[in-house]
Amino acid sequence: MPFINYASIYSLLVITILRVYTCEAIVKFNVTVSAFFAFGDSILDSGNNNNQLTLLRCNFPPYGRDFMGGKATGRYCNGKNPADILVEKLGLKEVLPAYLDPNIQSKDLLTGVNFASGGAGYDSLTSEKVSAIPLTKQLRMFEEYMGKVKEFVGEEAARKITANSVSMVSASSNDIANTYFLNSFRPEFNISGYTDLLAASASDFLDGLYNRGARKIGVFGAPPLGCLPIIRTFKGAEHRSCVTNLNEAAQLFNSKLKVVLHNLKAKYPDSRIVLIDDYTIVNDMIQAPETYGFEVSDKGCCGTGTFEVGIFCNQWTLNSCFDASKYVFWDSYHPTEAAYRVVVDHVYQNIINGLLL
Repeated sequence: MPFINYASIYSLLVITILRVYTCEAIVKFNVTVSAFFAFGDSILDSGNNNNQLTLLRCNFPPYGRDFMGGKATGRYCNGKNPADILVEKLGLKEVLPAYLDPNIQSKDLLTGVNFASGGAGYDSLTSEKVSAIPLTKQLRMFEEYMGKVKEFVGEEAARKITANSVSMVSASSNDIANTYFLNSFRPEFNISGYTDLLAASASDFLDGLYNRGARKIGVFGAPPLGCLPIIRTFKGAEHRSCVTNLNEAAQLFNSKLKVVLHNLKAKYPDSRIVLIDDYTIVNDMIQAPETYGFEVSDKGCCGTGTFEVGIFCNQWTLNSCFDASKYVFWDSYHPTEAAYRVVVDHVYQNIINGLLL
């Protein structure tokens, strides 16, 4: 019987798989984007909370109403979220699967997965209070992921996947809106001190990502939190106006996050780290929705405008919202897929220029 070099055949198969799953990104930008990773909160979570002991789950209708097959997957949206839209635009795959999805396939690991958890924040107390997956554990899950990929493709190929990947982080909204303002879980801080704590925690987390091999990292800032439907209802008085001090808190944090990223880029000259300014574009959509093709920006598609006190939408609050694309917000916290697409389209070229070119 002739000798068959199974190791060579396996290596060739792995290389072929990697080329198949990354070739479109290479063609588009003349660079290798091997994988995409998401970390943080419900803006990016694609189902990691589904089997967690937490109330912050949304794997039930009408969530996912406009997703592929109309299935509620655990995305806090009517359809795709920014992580899905970004991997779609990069040409990696159609959606970014949750790392904890029990049905995840080995091929999904090669092109990236999602570690984000609804309810998480830079402040460890934020995650603890709602039993979300804290950012420290998300880093451990990332380590576990890399171990699996090494077993599948070998250490050198796994290292290249991580080095040529793009990571995206979204946090701080739950910290500022929930932990600090709505629930007052941090009475020992004024807002200046609390945003200092968040900025320091963000720096520690991004250090952790870099030390685990991530080199291209995009970080979402805090959006205009004072204009969230739930904040308008609780703190916006009779006319449900945007709440100025929450918006100012978001902007204060963003200014400190910008300094953090500047310092990290100086500390790690081989890294590319960019701030994604979602505050400006989301605020524009809220203040002038018609400019972007929206009709409603002060309540969620799953909200009444007078009863925006629930985090989640359900069949009773859905009312007559048949076309979510007319709304900036899907529920009392989270934008619609249409709004997310506006955000991603707005910042996409900056992301490409800052991370890939």
